[in-house]
Amino acid sequence: MTPEAAAIFEQCNCLAVRQAARHLTQFYDQFLASSGLRTTQFSILAKLRGYGPLSINALAKELVMDRTTLGRNMLPLEREGLIEIASSATDRRTKELRLTEAGVERLRAAAPGWIDAQSRFEQAFGRKRSSALRALLGEVVASEM
Repeated sequence: MTPEAAAIFEQCNCLAVRQAARHLTQFYDQFLASSGLRTTQFSILAKLRGYGPLSINALAKELVMDRTTLGRNMLPLEREGLIEIASSATDRRTKELRLTEAGVERLRAAAPGWIDAQSRFEQAFGRKRSSALRALLGEVVASEM
């Protein structure tokens, strides 16, 4: 590859965001490790805690994740009894994910690690810049590119 071509690829927005996301995931995972959760699992439990039972499709949409990836992340949570998959009360054909009491407890146990990671990130980058970053990334997610 020529230096010119390499320079063009260095400007790739997708690559930059994915690298930053992987770096942040590894950072947060360190703080969540003692709870036995990974960042994605923590996010699944937190969304279910905040929204209540959700269909698999609705949760995948909330997390901006495809169903297959969500499925791979749900299995260990279900095996550990942190979530349950049941038929929807309103439509028996739809499967809903529900947070169990064990899931609530695990989320509580993981929260101090998440708070510490969040705090350290904001110490490194500043509260205003961190907030602006979240807002900008939210705009990217909401865009219709």
